[in-house]
Amino acid sequence: MARAPKKSSDQTATPAASVRDRLVDALMELAAEQPFEDVTITAIAERAGVSLADFRDAFPSKGAVLAAFNRRIDRIVLDGTTGDMADENTKERLFDVLMRRFDALSPYRASIESIVNWARRDPIAAARLNSMALNSMRFMMEAAGADSEGAMGPLKLQGLTLAWARLVNVWLNDDDPGMAATMADLDRTLKRGDMLVARAEDVDRLTSPLRAMARGVVNAGMRFVSDRRAKASEKATSEA
Repeated sequence: MARAPKKSSDQTATPAASVRDRLVDALMELAAEQPFEDVTITAIAERAGVSLADFRDAFPSKGAVLAAFNRRIDRIVLDGTTGDMADENTKERLFDVLMRRFDALSPYRASIESIVNWARRDPIAAARLNSMALNSMRFMMEAAGADSEGAMGPLKLQGLTLAWARLVNVWLNDDDPGMAATMADLDRTLKRGDMLVARAEDVDRLTSPLRAMARGVVNAGMRFVSDRRAKASEKATSEA
């Protein structure tokens, strides 16, 4: 029986997780050195020390590498979430979660600034980043024990995502190692968000009967039209 050919050392496959991590690191390094839109797939692969084929196996695009970085930050924050603040209110827990997110981003400040500037110049890029941030904020809310479901869930989630985008700009301009300006702005934002959500919930509660009545009227109208059509069809059939 013929034996399978022995693989040489350079044919040994590199673990996929290692390739992905190296590509993420390479992207962030390059983003810190030049405008994000100038970073190419080839440059990322070269910096990571992998082939284009390995890049393609790991990620379909540069944007996918950036999304992987975003998930890396999510993981750091979520892994660091404990029950230490279980007795605090939701606002305080969310404050803690988001400040830990800024801590996780701190080593990548120059890269984040490059990415933010890219989004300012490219509306499509801004939309992609909003989608990534939306997914991250969903998990940040879960980590803080905040409700992201129900009638007000989408409003809370998108509101927090927009607030996060603004807070990132505050953080980028905050030279204080203790992030005093960022902390103060985050605290104000969450207080303002609590008031807005409370008002929205009041409006939702007050208008709920009216919405139910409107749905009833619309459904009754549709049934009336359907019945008229059915009777007209039966009459036409009987007269044929």
